[in-house]
Amino acid sequence: MSQAPHSNEVAAKTATESPIACRLLIGGQVQGVGFRPFVYRLAREHGLAGEVRNLRGRVEIRLEGPPLQIEAFQQQLLGRPPAIARPHLIERQAATPRGDSGFRILPSTTSGPHEHHLPVDFHVCDDCLRELDDPADRRYRYPFINCTQCGPRYTLIARLPYDRPNTAMAGFALCPDCEAEYRDPASRRFHAEPIACPTCGPRLSWVSGEQRIDDTPAALAAGVAALRAGQIVAVKGVGGYHLLCDATDDAAIERLRSRKPRPDKPLAVLFPAQGAGRLDAVRACCEVPTEAAARLTGPARPIVLCATRTDSGLSPRVAPGLTEVGVMLPYSPLHHLLSRDFAGPLVATSANRSGEPVLTGAAEVEARLAGVADAFLHHDRPILRPADDSLLRPIAGACRPLRLGRGVAPLELTLPKPLSRPLLAVGGHMKNAVALAWDDRLVVSPHIGDLQAPRSRDVFARVVGDLQALYGVCAEVVACDAHPGYASHRWAQQSGLPVLPVFHHHAHAGQLAAEFPEVDRWLVFTWDGVGLGADGSLWGGEALLGRPGDWARVASLRPFRLPGGEQAARAPWRSALALCWEAGIDWAGAPADTALLRQAWRQGLNSPSSSAAGRLFDAAAALTGVLRNASFEGQGPMRLEAVAKGVQAAPVALPLAEDAQGIWRSDWAPLLPLLMDPDRPVSGRAAAFHASLAQLLVDQACRLRERHGSFSIGLSGGVFQNRRLAEDAMARLTAAGFAVHLPECLPVNDGGLCVGQVMEAAVVIS
Repeated sequence: MSQAPHSNEVAAKTATESPIACRLLIGGQVQGVGFRPFVYRLAREHGLAGEVRNLRGRVEIRLEGPPLQIEAFQQQLLGRPPAIARPHLIERQAATPRGDSGFRILPSTTSGPHEHHLPVDFHVCDDCLRELDDPADRRYRYPFINCTQCGPRYTLIARLPYDRPNTAMAGFALCPDCEAEYRDPASRRFHAEPIACPTCGPRLSWVSGEQRIDDTPAALAAGVAALRAGQIVAVKGVGGYHLLCDATDDAAIERLRSRKPRPDKPLAVLFPAQGAGRLDAVRACCEVPTEAAARLTGPARPIVLCATRTDSGLSPRVAPGLTEVGVMLPYSPLHHLLSRDFAGPLVATSANRSGEPVLTGAAEVEARLAGVADAFLHHDRPILRPADDSLLRPIAGACRPLRLGRGVAPLELTLPKPLSRPLLAVGGHMKNAVALAWDDRLVVSPHIGDLQAPRSRDVFARVVGDLQALYGVCAEVVACDAHPGYASHRWAQQSGLPVLPVFHHHAHAGQLAAEFPEVDRWLVFTWDGVGLGADGSLWGGEALLGRPGDWARVASLRPFRLPGGEQAARAPWRSALALCWEAGIDWAGAPADTALLRQAWRQGLNSPSSSAAGRLFDAAAALTGVLRNASFEGQGPMRLEAVAKGVQAAPVALPLAEDAQGIWRSDWAPLLPLLMDPDRPVSGRAAAFHASLAQLLVDQACRLRERHGSFSIGLSGGVFQNRRLAEDAMARLTAAGFAVHLPECLPVNDGGLCVGQVMEAAVVIS
């Protein structure tokens, strides 16, 4: 590898070189990330003249100076940009030297076609944190400190281009000191659109019963005191409100669970950033693998699932029945101040009704959560659109998203082929997110939620309109799930646009093709709860061979009929009964009176046929006695995985045979005696169940390779959120000679459906 010339050699050579001029056009994530000030400082550092300006979403740079310095400038421009920038060189053209002196920042150009890249919300940077802690700084302990390298973006942008008058900060007139920083190209707050200080910026207020405090330091102190007293406080953050309480206080958490109500679903925990690596407080309670540490301390500041230590000190009510907890570090200056002053872990769960988007307005949160929170810590910076926290889980050496939110979304991908018409994909019914695609660009919205609730549907419609308005793109086609009962499907049908329905599991398979475009032929295992299949039945344990627009169902699970249909999702005992009745086995753990249910099941009344792997997990949880009734979807499988932690067991051989339609089906019946064996520890039964399903995947893949030739394997669908299953399956498949892919930047659950819908619909409209 060649080494850079010594600085003295560079200086000597530069002195003898004739100046040249060139024009650079830079694309990618270069808006709202402090890129122009970075260019300005870098050009001055290299003694170059010229100018820089925003050019309809891109950045145009004109340089004049010695060739060697221009080359060094370009290398550093692309090699060490601001941490939150993602630039790439679109073109470089030679220009005629004009004899410019100095370097300047020109006003933005907004006319003509644009290529905006919407910036996401970022954590408070180290420079701002140093000022936050400096008693001599004018922003000492100011909860809204920010600069060009940090602070809110997506949640406060009203429209593009990203300039202060187009944001929620438009109503805050800058004081002379902030105005000077905002106008100074040498300042790191040059055009920091959310710039603020205690004199001119947003302020905190405290509401507790009849008490109201409008002084920022006093309001903050009241919030910390309430948390120390065991109260539940609703705190307004960047993308919405959190409900906070002491994560070590059983009584406080029990009150929160009872009031919300959220009896069992795990709660995230906010830890103070302590130590050189910021993770000392987290490591005292949790095991933090390298990949989790990198994401916890990265720009997005997501929630990451980490294994809890036996002596963590956290209340067992934080994540009952589980061995992991969702960990997060403070991402806003307000959260830094709260967690540091409290000096301990805090439960930080979204302030919403279950499944709905997070609440964002003071009046709304006080009205809807009056019976939940004891007090409210508000601020007056408007949140223009909600953004829940991103959620990741370490699986197979990488932190993989379970939910896209603040700091990650809107997420932009590049399509393998440009579209002929702009396309909107409206996702599924649960864990909804939407996607907008045009040309070769695809933008995924933040997590919206479950569309069962009216408020979720209102936010869904707002996000759909928002994305199109912000990017200046009007969809001409809508892709949706084929299930007519989904709210997103109904919205698509009423949109007035041409509609392309996409089968649920085709979309699960298609999303992998978006992440891994180099794969030409796939075998994708799409395992989840249930989704409408091409034959009208409820799929959920499928193997699909092919590529987007051309999937063949080549393998599945032995079907069974679900007594009560959709009720089975919250009643694992129903799935257990379905398997036992199908196999002709009695189950002693069944509810006392199921005679009428069995009669309806025999007659096929409200008992749809399914091949869902997710329902197999529910049944296993019930048959082992781990969980028979669930308070949230996926509770049974989550607890079953937790029970199996640290235990190894051999798989049970499951028969595999080809049915009359040419589909290879694996039979789960041999698992039933294992799962109901009272002489075997529950942990061993749970471990053997996971191993059996992992081996089932290998058996199907090997048989299909014999029949159909080579392919790459994909794992998609909510079942593969299960780390034990995913890692075991990937290891076994790799050992069998397969290349295996699990989503890396998209949720493997229904949160990725919108991207798969784009990939499937693209085949039709391209």
